[in-house]
Amino acid sequence: MKAEPASEGLLRFFDGSLMCAINHSEVLQKMVQLGGSIQTTATMLAGFDFRVVPFDLELSTETASLWPLTSHRGLSLADRSCIALARATSGIAVTADRAWKDLDIPDVAIHVIDR
Repeated sequence: MKAEPASEGLLRFFDGSLMCAINHSEVLQKMVQLGGSIQTTATMLAGFDFRVVPFDLELSTETASLWPLTSHRGLSLADRSCIALARATSGIAVTADRAWKDLDIPDVAIHVIDR
């Protein structure tokens, strides 16, 4: 959405994917921070084929459990919620964030897109 160098590599993962509600909120917030509007961004996101998953008690607990495994890399709550969702659904966590490279988290596949 910001036309980052890795954005094309990331978009191919959107169709049929899941996104934690925290990550959805983060995308909206980042676009507002860059001068966009929540409504325009929400409309743009609606054009993609992904489902927003509620941040419930189970996902909250799983996210918290990841802190000891990720704190040395400075991963945020949103980062950990993405990884927790991937773990809970046996999916793949996809990011362009280099801080995730070589993370060793049991039962989670992480794909870091090259920039």
